[in-house]
Amino acid sequence: MSIRFIVKHPDEVLRDTAKEVTKFNANLHKLLDDMADTMYDADGVGLAAPQIGISKRVIVVEVGDDNGLIELVNPEIVSKDGEQLGPEGCLSIPGLQGDVRRANHIVIKGFDRDGKPVQYEATEFLSRAFQHEVDHLNGVLYIDLAESIYEARKEEVQEQDGE
Repeated sequence: MSIRFIVKHPDEVLRDTAKEVTKFNANLHKLLDDMADTMYDADGVGLAAPQIGISKRVIVVEVGDDNGLIELVNPEIVSKDGEQLGPEGCLSIPGLQGDVRRANHIVIKGFDRDGKPVQYEATEFLSRAFQHEVDHLNGVLYIDLAESIYEARKEEVQEQDGE
């Protein structure tokens, strides 16, 4: 396990559509471990593989709830409803935040590190985090969706989503 370099906007890898994972092996396990270490080291709540320069459909999310660390390979949002508007930040866009409108409730499916199907139902902050990270896999950044973008104040930088 190691901490990887977080790619910053406007690096082109952040705008590419990530490739589907087809091999569930030790390399994928190491990638997931490194992504979690990198996210924790940066005080984030989510990280997508493109953010460390790897064009693979892999995300990790940990919002501090009972779910703990969630690893999702080839995630797909299968349903959305409701609406929320709230602040988002991104480890690949330091120093800024934006108000982004997202679905309040989603169902997301994918695979765990061993290729077993998994599904999560998420609301509020967890729902926002999943949507933010899946957007990364499709080359979409929160700044593309934000209704407003502003500099994060120092105390907000400590508390921001950090996705």
